[in-house]
Amino acid sequence: MGSLQLTSIRKSFGTHEVLKGIDLDVKDGEFVIFVGPSGCGKSTLLRVIAGLEDATAGSVRIDGAEVVNTPPAKRGIAMVFQTYALYPHLTVKDNMGLGLKQAGEAKAVIEERVAKASTMLSLDEYLGRRPAELSGGQRQRVAIGRAIVREPKLFLFDEPLSNLDAALRVHMRLEIAALHRRLKATMIYVTHDQVEAMTLADKIVVLNAGAIEQIGSPMELYNRPANLFVAGFLGSPQMNFIEAGRMGETGATTMGIRPEHIGLSREAGTWKGRVEHVEHLGADTIVYIQTEQAGLVTVRLFGEHPYSADDIVFATPDATSMHRFDADGRAIGL
Repeated sequence: MGSLQLTSIRKSFGTHEVLKGIDLDVKDGEFVIFVGPSGCGKSTLLRVIAGLEDATAGSVRIDGAEVVNTPPAKRGIAMVFQTYALYPHLTVKDNMGLGLKQAGEAKAVIEERVAKASTMLSLDEYLGRRPAELSGGQRQRVAIGRAIVREPKLFLFDEPLSNLDAALRVHMRLEIAALHRRLKATMIYVTHDQVEAMTLADKIVVLNAGAIEQIGSPMELYNRPANLFVAGFLGSPQMNFIEAGRMGETGATTMGIRPEHIGLSREAGTWKGRVEHVEHLGADTIVYIQTEQAGLVTVRLFGEHPYSADDIVFATPDATSMHRFDADGRAIGL
């Protein structure tokens, strides 16, 4: 219950092709996140799965059944949007149970499911309130609860945390992760936030310009990016990219090294340079260095370090953590 197979999914708006042949297999119970820059097609793909957009071509199968011509209400899915889409005149309890009521479910079934979801999401004390009396995080929990009571085959999340402040996003990430563990349900989640993708997903699908660049676990994509796009998209600060010729490397066009894989010293090292800027973040120190051999390099150091602009320093990359890319941007030796 809850598997999803996409085969050769294409979607065009007029002459503009938004999805360019998407193939994806999601297993029952997986938490899969679509991530990519704005305009890459991730929300459109989610809407095709939901039936809110018609695919121009291709197949959508849920639990083995073709649903391309099945209306959204019959697909066994529940969707949580960026906007909470709650009815302001209804209480929390009535908002959560409305979909079941409209579907003709018995009152006792509605009561039972709303009570179960409410307890799961710590909403019991708010059931009699209306949306205007709730915080943003509480409203989002109500929207998630409305999805839970439907007991769907697939949960679809379209950037559900983007309207929340930073601290609340962290809290809601923890709640959604815990919810997935309790429900053991299949979840498809769209975000532009790589931190959400890295911390929540069993499997990440990196999209770019309507096509899939790479699929894998968070650590697979972080440690073994398939190409320059994935290497540069995942990771903050971004991976350093250096012309291979500047480093005397042969057989590669571009070399890549993550900021945390570079050591820093005032005495000696591989690349000599001048500090351009330092970000003192407490837990980390980010140092930007203009080097003679590798150009501008970003170094991430654990903890606080007393570097300042204009300091002369030496950066040493960990050779075992170096990534190599060919002229087409593909990883060499992946």
